[in-house]
Amino acid sequence: MDLRDQLTELSRSLGAPAMDAALLGEGNTSVREGDTMLVKASGAVLGQATPDDFVRVDLREAIDLIADEAAGDAEVDAFFSAVAEREGRRPSVEALLHVVLYESTPARVIAHSHPTAVNALLCSEHPELLVEGALFPDQIVVLGSSPMLVPYIDPGLKLAREVRALLRGHVEAHGQPPTVVYLRNHGMFAAGATPTQVLGMTAMAQKCARALIGAAAVGGVRFMPADEVARIDSRPDEKYRRALLEKEGIR
Repeated sequence: MDLRDQLTELSRSLGAPAMDAALLGEGNTSVREGDTMLVKASGAVLGQATPDDFVRVDLREAIDLIADEAAGDAEVDAFFSAVAEREGRRPSVEALLHVVLYESTPARVIAHSHPTAVNALLCSEHPELLVEGALFPDQIVVLGSSPMLVPYIDPGLKLAREVRALLRGHVEAHGQPPTVVYLRNHGMFAAGATPTQVLGMTAMAQKCARALIGAAAVGGVRFMPADEVARIDSRPDEKYRRALLEKEGIR
């Protein structure tokens, strides 16, 4: 199965009603291939994706655009228009955030979605519950021990630049980049090695959000002790399980 077919399959799965993660034109997916990425075209519906719904973007050119402090919406529009001229369609408006994650993490596949339970917390008074601690061991294995929360920022160039800066600070604080990025009043990004992995991360984030909401409803959330979280994150058997989740890579 080639990259476009794999990305199509991932997109349809992410947009399936059972995932409760994306409706209509919500969400987007991408896969890295060398110095480029294939990313969902603007307006394409994840649950009905076809191989023609993805466009190729040069990662270096996109990073240079994001890093250029003099660039603004007009330059982004010109960049996206150039992609459309070459590929036939414009990239999703959130393509620049995919670029930033590929620059800052080892991910080869990214899934962005708006899961209902996750967004219930992201749109609440306490979105920090998603990143303040871990509830159970499998959460740590699948989502990592240090997801990142981003304040609401208008999607596009401004958001990409802010997340780029936050990622640098996150790596300095935690020694590694996050595998999950939560955006307040918006949704989540799962950055992983394979389509199967990012789908599992999205499903686990949904499960964690539901557990947090349920715990809050019956007296309050009790996270695992921090030393136990660190132990799970570094245990050889749990590292082995994590590696299995990444094993079936894209080709």
